[in-house]
Amino acid sequence: MDGDNKTFLSDFTLTGLFTHSKASGFLFSIICAIFFMTMIANGVMIFLIHIDPHLHTPMYFLLSHLSFIDMMYISTIVPKMLVDYLMGKRTISFISCTAQYFLYMGFVGAEFFLLGLMAYDRYVAICNPLRYPVLMNHRTCWMILASSWFGGALDSFLLTPITMSLPFCASHKIDHFFCEAPTMLRLACGDKATYEMVMYICCVIMLLIPFSVVISSYAQILITVHQMKSEEGKKKAFATCSSRIMVVTLFYGAALYTYMLPQSYHTPTKDKVFSAFYTILTPLLNPLIYSLRNTDVTGALKRVLARWRGLHCVTREEF
Repeated sequence: MDGDNKTFLSDFTLTGLFTHSKASGFLFSIICAIFFMTMIANGVMIFLIHIDPHLHTPMYFLLSHLSFIDMMYISTIVPKMLVDYLMGKRTISFISCTAQYFLYMGFVGAEFFLLGLMAYDRYVAICNPLRYPVLMNHRTCWMILASSWFGGALDSFLLTPITMSLPFCASHKIDHFFCEAPTMLRLACGDKATYEMVMYICCVIMLLIPFSVVISSYAQILITVHQMKSEEGKKKAFATCSSRIMVVTLFYGAALYTYMLPQSYHTPTKDKVFSAFYTILTPLLNPLIYSLRNTDVTGALKRVLARWRGLHCVTREEF
């Protein structure tokens, strides 16, 4: 019994992204910069949408919550990784690993659903603009948000107990930079059939279905854009759609590799690279592609800055 308890409750060792080579300091600086830029960009996005009445629309309502999710799930992974590098520490307790796993699966699961539903929002706006106020009303937006969070929470509550109750009788060395599901599975022994079945069902529901919605929605959007008579409007729409499709494909593609490709195709290096794409890089790309490149958002930023300058000038004159 004591041995079994040790199997379940022993600390794990994370190999991390950083090695002892000269390049590790440079990689640390890059990831640190990406993390702070992600927090700032998404924070600015949330602030602008909250404060500017021009952005109180369904699209920006959903974008503000996408930014919040991005901030939350990158914060479950990167800060510990950076602190561990500075302190020369690589261990993570069983409880911390479980908490990280639970939070990460919940946030990333919510984003899988939200991105699919946001693609539907754009489909309705471009392909059925006259029906948009009816189809994407206030109640629908809250239903989209609630269903996204429910899907993420369901994923966490299903997979976390199954994964972390497996006996980790192999090495407790996690060849990764966080407690990710496939990596944890490789450390476990015993009967994994239940876990693999639940994981497969969750991946079909959380990855393939939302990704199919994204692809079909943007396919219809591109067809509609292609039929536009204005060449300038067509080029602008194509540029916007292509950049969004690129980021979404990067996000879902990396996740599909991680969770649905057979283990025989996986290597620790590939797992780290693909996981870094959708856990570290896409939270930064999302506000840049979806929001900060948008003229509505840049206009809101200019109005906020102009208002701040005006208040600053008035304060100085009064002083």
